[in-house]
Amino acid sequence: MDLTSALHLALPELILAVSVLGILVYGALRGDKAAGSVAALCGAALIAAAFAAAFNGHGKVFNGSFIADGVANFAKTFIYIASALVVVLARGYFERQNNNRFEFPILVTLSAIGMSMMVSAGDLIALYIGLELNSLAAYVMAAFRRDDAKGSEAGLKYFVLGSLSSGLLLYGISLVYGFAGSMNFDAIAASAQANMQVGLIFGLVFVIAGLAFKVSAAPFHMWTPDVYEGAPTPVVALFAGAPKFAALVLLARVLNDAFAGLHDQWAQVLLAIATLSFLIGGLGGLMQKDFKRLLAYSSIANMGYAMLALAAGTDKGVMALLLFSVLYMVDTLGLFSAQIALSRKGIAVSKIDDLSGLSKVDMKLTIALTVLALSVLGMPPFSGFWGKFFVFGAALEAGYWGFAVAGLVASVIAAFYYLRIIKVMWFDGDKGELDKAPFEAKWIAYAAAAFAFPIAAFALSGLYPLAEIAVKSFGLN
Repeated sequence: MDLTSALHLALPELILAVSVLGILVYGALRGDKAAGSVAALCGAALIAAAFAAAFNGHGKVFNGSFIADGVANFAKTFIYIASALVVVLARGYFERQNNNRFEFPILVTLSAIGMSMMVSAGDLIALYIGLELNSLAAYVMAAFRRDDAKGSEAGLKYFVLGSLSSGLLLYGISLVYGFAGSMNFDAIAASAQANMQVGLIFGLVFVIAGLAFKVSAAPFHMWTPDVYEGAPTPVVALFAGAPKFAALVLLARVLNDAFAGLHDQWAQVLLAIATLSFLIGGLGGLMQKDFKRLLAYSSIANMGYAMLALAAGTDKGVMALLLFSVLYMVDTLGLFSAQIALSRKGIAVSKIDDLSGLSKVDMKLTIALTVLALSVLGMPPFSGFWGKFFVFGAALEAGYWGFAVAGLVASVIAAFYYLRIIKVMWFDGDKGELDKAPFEAKWIAYAAAAFAFPIAAFALSGLYPLAEIAVKSFGLN
C-alpha cells in the first residue's frame, strides 16, 4: 500500500494531530482569553475526526503497526464523540471555578489521539506509544486543579500507580519480544503457534496486568476511588468511559490477534480478574458515602462484566464488548453531568446524603438521575440491561455458566447502592434549594437519560448491526 493510501487510513489521527498543533500555537499566542475559541476548535476537530472514522476504509499499514478495521473505526467514532462532549462539559465547569485555561481541551484532544492509536495498534510498540500518549495527558488532567489538595493527590497517585503499571506492561512486552522475536501481533501469533514457551505466557500475563490497570479492573483498581474523588468531574467523566473503551479494544486485539492460540491460558486470567472485579466493585460500593467514589466502585464491577465478554474469545464476545462499552459510556457521561449540575451555594453536591429530597427541588434532574441509576444497575428495559444481556449471553455461549451466575449475583448486590440513591432522592427530606444548574451539564444529563430509555430501544436496532459488521473484520468465530 502506497503512502497516500496509508495516510488516508490514518485520516482521523491526522486530523486531530494537525489540528491540535495549530490550536496549541493559537492558544499559546492568545493565552487563557482564547479558552472558549480553543474549546470550540478542539470540539470541531474531534467531530470531524469522528466523521472520518465512521466512513474510513480498512487495511493494515506502516508494516502492520497500524490497523484500520471495523472494530477500530467503530470504537474511534464513539471515543471522539465522547471526548467532544467532555470538552463541552468542561468549558462551563472550569469557567464557574475561575480555572478556565486553554490547555484543557488540548489535553482532551491529545488523549483522544492516544486512545485512537490504542484501538488501531498492530504491534507492541504502537500499543505502548498509544497508551502512554493517552496516559501522559490523563496525568495532567487529573491534577488540573493544582490549588486543590485532593486534586493534586489524585494526580500524584494516578501518575505513580500509572508508572508502576507501565513498568509491568514494559516488562511483559520485553518478555514477549524476547521469546517471540518480534513486536508484530501476526508474527507473535505465528511464533506462539510454532513453539509454545512458558516465557511467552509469563509475558502475556504482565501485558494483561498492565492493561487491566488502565481499565481499573481488580486487583489493579487501587487508583480508581481516590482519582475519581479528587480529579475534576469532567475529567472523571472522560476517564470513566472513553479510555476504558480504548483499553478494552486494545486488550481484545492483543489477545485475539497475537495470542489467539493461547486462549485457554489467558481466558483463565481474565475470568479471575472478572470475578475479583465483581466482588470488590459490588461489596466496596456498599460502604461508600461519596457519589464519585461510589461510581468508581461501580466502574470496577462493570469492568468485570467487560472482562467476562473478552474471556469468551469469540466474535459474540467482542461484539458484546463494543455494545456494552458504548452503552456504559453514555450512562457514565450522564451520571457525571448530573453531578456537575448539582450544587448548593457554590459547593458541589458530592455526598449521597446531599441528594436527599432532590425530587422536591428539581424533578427533571431527579428523573434523569433515576433513569441513569436504573440503567447502570441493569434494570430492564434500560440501556444498561441490554449491555449486560449481551455480555452474559456471550459468556453463556462460551460455556462460562458459573462466572455468568457470579456476575449476576454481583449485579444484584450492586443494585442496593443504586437503589439507595433513588430512595434518598425520592423519599428523604430535602436539604434546601440548589443553585441554578449549568445549561450544558443539565442537558447532557437529560440527553443521556433519554438515550438510556427510550432512545436506546430504537438505537440498538442500528448499533447492533453496526457492531456485527465491525466484528467481522476481526476474523474470529
